[in-house]
Amino acid sequence: MTLSYEETSEVLKALAHPARLKTVAGLLKDGCNVGHIQKVLGLPQSTVSQHLRVLKNAGIIKGRREGNKTCYRVIDVRVRKIMEIIKRK
Repeated sequence: MTLSYEETSEVLKALAHPARLKTVAGLLKDGCNVGHIQKVLGLPQSTVSQHLRVLKNAGIIKGRREGNKTCYRVIDVRVRKIMEIIKRK
């Protein structure tokens, strides 16, 4: 595996927002949809969608259609490890 500082930098930038960190932490516990994330974070749906788009574009999460909803989950193993380290603090 070749270390890509540019790619790693993009992942870290995507995580560098409290709402996105909370979103990733929640998705690690249980994949869920925008409506659920919106309720937990207390943010407007459009804001949650923007945060999800940043995480998706960075390759951190992936969405899967389930009926009329999209269920998101964390797919980046590095992010899982980063979140484990953050939890230890």
